Amino acid sequence: MLSSSDFASASWELVIQVDHPNEEEQKDVTLRVSGDLHIGGVMLKLVEQINIAQDWSDFALWWEQKHCWLLKTHWTLDKCGVQADAKLLFTPQHKMLRLRLPNMKTVRLRVSFSAVVFRAVSDICRALNIRRAEEVSLLKPSGEYFKKKKRKEKNNKEPIIEDILSLECSPTNSGPPVSPGLYSRTMTPTYDPINGTPVSSTMTWFSDSPLTEQNCSILAFSQPPQSPEALADMYQPRSLVDKAKLNAGWLDSSRSLMEQGIQEDEQLLLRFKYYTFFDLNPKYDAVRINQLYEQARWAILLEETDCTEEEMLIFAALQDFTNESEVDEVEAALSNLEVTLEGGKADNTLEDITDIPKLADNLRLFRTKKLILKAFKQYWFVFKDTSIAYFKNKELEQGEPVEKLNLRGCEVVPDVNVAGRKFGIKLLIPVADGMNEVYLRCDHESQYAQWMAACILASKGKTMADSSYQPEVLNILSFLRMKNRNSASQVASGLENMDMNPECFVSPRCAKKHKSKQLAARILEAHQNVAQMPLVEAKLQFIQAWQSLPEFGLTYYLVRFKGSKKDDILGVSYNRLIRIDAATGIPITTWRFTNMKQWNVNWEIRQVAIEFDQNVSIAFTCLSADCKVVHEYIGGYIFLSTRSKDQNETLDEDLFHKLTGGQE
Repeated sequence: MLSSSDFASASWELVIQVDHPNEEEQKDVTLRVSGDLHIGGVMLKLVEQINIAQDWSDFALWWEQKHCWLLKTHWTLDKCGVQADAKLLFTPQHKMLRLRLPNMKTVRLRVSFSAVVFRAVSDICRALNIRRAEEVSLLKPSGEYFKKKKRKEKNNKEPIIEDILSLECSPTNSGPPVSPGLYSRTMTPTYDPINGTPVSSTMTWFSDSPLTEQNCSILAFSQPPQSPEALADMYQPRSLVDKAKLNAGWLDSSRSLMEQGIQEDEQLLLRFKYYTFFDLNPKYDAVRINQLYEQARWAILLEETDCTEEEMLIFAALQDFTNESEVDEVEAALSNLEVTLEGGKADNTLEDITDIPKLADNLRLFRTKKLILKAFKQYWFVFKDTSIAYFKNKELEQGEPVEKLNLRGCEVVPDVNVAGRKFGIKLLIPVADGMNEVYLRCDHESQYAQWMAACILASKGKTMADSSYQPEVLNILSFLRMKNRNSASQVASGLENMDMNPECFVSPRCAKKHKSKQLAARILEAHQNVAQMPLVEAKLQFIQAWQSLPEFGLTYYLVRFKGSKKDDILGVSYNRLIRIDAATGIPITTWRFTNMKQWNVNWEIRQVAIEFDQNVSIAFTCLSADCKVVHEYIGGYIFLSTRSKDQNETLDEDLFHKLTGGQE
């Protein structure tokens, strides 16, 4: 038996701050504890000493110096390493957080500050009716993001009150994780045929979702366009280095919000992080499609994704339409059809996969050479498997080609001007010392769509026998038709009846180039080609057009490659890494994930090292962000490539953390 003096020497005083919700100031409580007391016992003692009757179940201990939660309640103080000098805070695990959504609407809801961000985002998406939470993450905005806005506020006498949608009764504050069957495809909610939003009886497919019918409408409908003044006042990246700064703030998915220094009621951005949108379906995804459309729209307006002036007008026409409310009943009924971005059924002609189709036609070719003017020369081209061979003429097809181009891993860039009847394909083909630039020129839309689709698939290692070939051809043709000019008479008559501010629908730089009436005429001209589209289809068409841009899905980081004396830009996409010259923006080398053997991080020198097939290896340090951010991007895309339609909606979270977490 221990005497009272022995017990006193084995025990010690532990001071714990209590973050009491009903009191403004935190209070210190002193407990006498011993090293063999477990964390659960400490909390029990603490609650008994506080002696206030309330639900303490959400409270946990936070260790200030170690910057970690003490969530393993069966561990003893000795095992945790807690001693008398430890600063512990007894605080709720769920706290309020403000999230700015892609549509620039801010929602305020209760979020777990103790769960890893991957799980917290999953709970947030469940509360907002957004499927496929693994594509979404939280971004801490850089200083530049609010810089212009703040400067304007200083000159404004009226205080700006932000319109915040409060979802305080959010299901993220308690309860078990979402059940696998909750998103089941067998569910068939009735939904509004005009906008694809579930009607009130099935407005929320989640039984515990805090979204009311009105709130769901706010998230599933397009917001009115911003004024040109507000648009000009928003931060726009001017260079690839600027774009790299925007991507520095992605939170670590394997750590909690509290561990990453996020404060209660802080504002973060909820964004689609990974550009692989799986199983996008208007029957279930009204909020997801609208938020994705809004993210695409802002990426175009703020020039985060580059596009030509002609493409900018197409995007303007589709935006204009998605802000209209009246849709013909027949057109509305059409939106009942299930539209997905996965493509339609495989074409019957491609049923025999042993017979790989080929393309053969006369095209014109140009190779970049110094001191030679750009001149295209006609050859007979044959496209088979993932390679293009070209011959001097059709009769020589059975002999040796002039050259054979292997398109696996190449960059495919459209070089099109429909009005000027220019249908070009730019190929950047990786070679040992960089990229070979090859230009192909087609004669008409149909030829261009077939060859362009074949090039896109070949760059991913797929042939024209793949079921996605025909849908890809149709998507390209659809986009070309939207670019096609209509007659001036239709535009003139429509212009008189039109009530719109055209500067709201294009980037400020594009708006400065044209007079308002001229811009309105060109937008209306493009609008004639999409005027018959149902609302949801117009949004999906906008997303598809965004996906077809050369710069789509590239996330930029400023890096220094091992052995290099200058900084470069690293572009991370869903299937490849691209080294880009920071000064000129020209791609230098591309590496495909399919050729990747392994990657790791040397945490001591913060260097990412990657090994590819054929003894190719690269290493780089990140300058614009922590190397963990880039490491997680690469692992995240590889994780998302493992998804299939056959599996249910539950994901292997352990595999995600294994691929993205690293061994820090």
